Amino acid sequence: MIKKKTKFRPLDAVIILLCIGFVVYVYYRVKFGLEYKGDWSVIPRFLFRRSSETGKLVTNYLMQGLFATIKLSIWATLLALLAGFVTGLFRTSQNLFLQMVGRAYVELIRNLPPLVLIFIFYFFVVDQIMPLLGLEEFIRTRSDTSKAILAILFAEESLFVQFISGVFTIAFFEGAYITEIIRAGIESIERGQSEAAYSLGLSWFDKMRFIILPQAVKRVLPPLANEFINTIKYSAIASVVSIQELTFMGRQVVAATQYIFETWITVAVMYLVLTLTLSVLVSWVEKKMGQSD
Repeated sequence: MIKKKTKFRPLDAVIILLCIGFVVYVYYRVKFGLEYKGDWSVIPRFLFRRSSETGKLVTNYLMQGLFATIKLSIWATLLALLAGFVTGLFRTSQNLFLQMVGRAYVELIRNLPPLVLIFIFYFFVVDQIMPLLGLEEFIRTRSDTSKAILAILFAEESLFVQFISGVFTIAFFEGAYITEIIRAGIESIERGQSEAAYSLGLSWFDKMRFIILPQAVKRVLPPLANEFINTIKYSAIASVVSIQELTFMGRQVVAATQYIFETWITVAVMYLVLTLTLSVLVSWVEKKMGQSD
């Protein structure tokens, strides 16, 4: 298929000019209409600060929040992939009970507001699951070296339990959408291949391992990559339950400085850089997958 070359049309120029005009208008309203006195010079201090102990530059609130968002998104996505893969198999199972479990999980997430789910699941995790896992005792009894490694991979000792709770909460929410991606990928494989597998005497496990899943995984990789981007955006919801990710840190900076526009524009740009980078990577993956077909 020959791709047509995109041409720059007069309408494109009009749209660009309208966008520039809108930005200028918003700036004018903020600067003169609201009589807002901003100061962009304060923002770098909340990105990096100079350590009083070593004199070196170290991360401050906003960069700490960005790194926490990245770690939270990665671990939540991995856990959501596991949950989504299992419940996706449930959704395509011949067992009625497993189908009902998978469907109930998906419908619960689909039909409740994310913010309500976050509150319910977060406080359930904190009050019920975390004590059973003994995470507080586990992190408290680790050596200093182990605590340093866990701080790099997850969070500092004082925030470790909250971070893990946030991972579980976002993974629970995001896992439902991954479930449907996995289900659609499995069901997209032609029925004749399953029938051929049974005629060859393959078990359900062998059929899934050798025939269905290798093809389904290839088809669902692009939407799964897009779901990782969604996880980064949904991680902002965790700020309402005091998970110290980027949005939470942005609120802290606003409370400390009262520089609303500078702070939230900086936070938005940080999210944008992160998600656009991943979007480019996802587009590259989709192109490679398309070439391999």
